[in-house]
Amino acid sequence: MLEIEMKFPVSDFDAIVQRLANWQAKVQPMIEEADHYFNAPDRDFGRTDEAFRLRCIGMQNRVTYKGPKQAGPTKTRTEIEIGLEPGAEAAEQFRRLVRHLGYRPTAVVRKRRTCYDFERDGFALQACCDEVETLGRFVEIEIVTESEQKQRAQEVLLQVVRDLELPASERRSYLEMVLAKQA
Repeated sequence: MLEIEMKFPVSDFDAIVQRLANWQAKVQPMIEEADHYFNAPDRDFGRTDEAFRLRCIGMQNRVTYKGPKQAGPTKTRTEIEIGLEPGAEAAEQFRRLVRHLGYRPTAVVRKRRTCYDFERDGFALQACCDEVETLGRFVEIEIVTESEQKQRAQEVLLQVVRDLELPASERRSYLEMVLAKQA
C-alpha cells in the first residue's frame, strides 16, 4: 500500500475544522500518540529516507515501516503496518527485542491528534489536526491506496488541499523536524 500525504503548519484549526464539518467529515475522538523511532544496525534510515517505529496509542501498539519518499508533489511512500499485543508491557518488550537485534532508539515524537474521515472522488481521506510536542500545530491530509491509483490519489489530495486553503506544505516528517530541533 502507498501512503500519500501532505502536512501543513497552522496557527489554529478552527477554519479547517469548520470546512471539514461542512463536508460532513466524521470526527474521531482525540488520541495521544507516542511514536518511538529506531535506526537500523545495517544502514542509516536518515540517509535512506526510511522510518521504523512503534506507535503507542493508549494501550494500542502498532509497528510501522515507511519506505523512502517517492518523487512528486505529495509525500508518497510504501507503508507497512502491523498491530502488536496491547499494553505498556508489550510495547516495552518490543523495544527490548529490537534493541537486542541492534536497532538504536532515535527519538520519541509525542502528539495529540484529532482525525476527520471523509470521501472525495472515490477515495477515503483522513485529515488529522496534530498538536506535536515541541513543534506546534499541523494538519496532515492522507490517502492510503494501491500503487496503480497513485496519480489519481495525488490529484484528489491536491484538490482537497486547495479546497481547505492550506498554506505551503512541510515535506519533512515529524521525526526529521524533532531531530533538527534537537541538533
